[in-house]
Amino acid sequence: MGDSGRRNHWLALWRKIVTAETLAPTEQKLPRNVWIVTATSFLTDISSEMIVNLLPLYLANVLGVKTNIIGLIEGMGETTASLLKIFSGWLSDKLRSRKWLTVVGYSLSTFAKPFLIFANSWGVVLSVRMMDRTGKGIRTSPRDALIADSIDETQRGAAFGLHRAGDTAGAAIGLLVALIVVALAQQAGEVQLTASTFQTLVIISFFPALFAVITLIVGAQEVKLKPLGAPPKLSLAGFDNRFKFFLVIVVLFTLGNSSDAFLILRAQDRGVSLTMIMAMVLCFNIVYAFISGPAGKLSDRVGRKRLIFTGWIAYGLIYLGFALAEAGWQVFGLYVLYGLYYGLAEGVSKALVADLIQPEQRGTAYGLYNAAVGLAAFPASLIAGILWQGIGSFNGFGVRAPFLFGSVLAVAAAILLFFLTTSPRGKIE
Repeated sequence: MGDSGRRNHWLALWRKIVTAETLAPTEQKLPRNVWIVTATSFLTDISSEMIVNLLPLYLANVLGVKTNIIGLIEGMGETTASLLKIFSGWLSDKLRSRKWLTVVGYSLSTFAKPFLIFANSWGVVLSVRMMDRTGKGIRTSPRDALIADSIDETQRGAAFGLHRAGDTAGAAIGLLVALIVVALAQQAGEVQLTASTFQTLVIISFFPALFAVITLIVGAQEVKLKPLGAPPKLSLAGFDNRFKFFLVIVVLFTLGNSSDAFLILRAQDRGVSLTMIMAMVLCFNIVYAFISGPAGKLSDRVGRKRLIFTGWIAYGLIYLGFALAEAGWQVFGLYVLYGLYYGLAEGVSKALVADLIQPEQRGTAYGLYNAAVGLAAFPASLIAGILWQGIGSFNGFGVRAPFLFGSVLAVAAAILLFFLTTSPRGKIE
């Protein structure tokens, strides 16, 4: 393709992006299950985000835990979830049922949360975190498969985009509640995050999580699935090579995508106050929620790969910015822009998984995908902690190192994405 052809190609793509047609309301209404699962995630994230972003600060400032241990806690929690995501996805294929595994997962996370009230050491936090992540591991793959089962392929991106938008809107509300509680505590003279403030948020967070479980039980409906001729295999055997290659690319990207706890600690390192950190994460979630829905719908029209590539390149540039940032306001602005990556890539990646596999493989495929992300997250967080602060006699390379590492891997993954071939229907280009 010559320069003129390439220019016309990108002009045509730009017209698709900016026209009202691209962002017009969905031609057909999204089904009930998509809305119910979105509402469940919305309520769950109100609960989770009240405490999850404060957890690294609670560990560091209240319990005196070092960053390498914080990375270990995050990594072990995600590894636990990841291993269960494979099994629960496969089990949902075998049982031909998605709803009740999803309910069990949300319930376990909900009833684990109150035990953080008694967390007076990092070992207790680790135990509770692993219980919570166990619930996430049980629910995630059946939930994603339930969304994919409930929707026509022409609206797949819109459905997953809506789910991510609802999930993130809940996160924004949860952060706003936490910000108010922390601000009130600071007015009472508590400049730093204290144990009592954190415990208050844990108590408040239990109620939206409980309502989320009730919403799912009452509102969601099982999708009648065709019986399988043979039981599904808990392996990559039988999957399209394009799906396998996509998993390899995702693992490479995720190795540089350490826990966002390190971004919060980076903000604190640059002098951002506790209330401003919470405001920063709130703004990030607003950007994430605002972009997710339109990005998912856009991927139904222009293809998934372009959106994911753009999101990963944005991630690489933003992480480079985190490495180079000198002032607190720079970290604040970069964290808000970080929502671009999530909004462009997260929901669209899950829609792409459904494009690359057969319907009867959905539960297992989402289990493998979610597990690939989660298992890679363990070494990613551990590497970030070691690069930052070191381990044993190794003193690390300093605060910039984990962000430079993440930036390089993100760009490498984006380049490899170009080698992912299109489907016969052209759905992923």
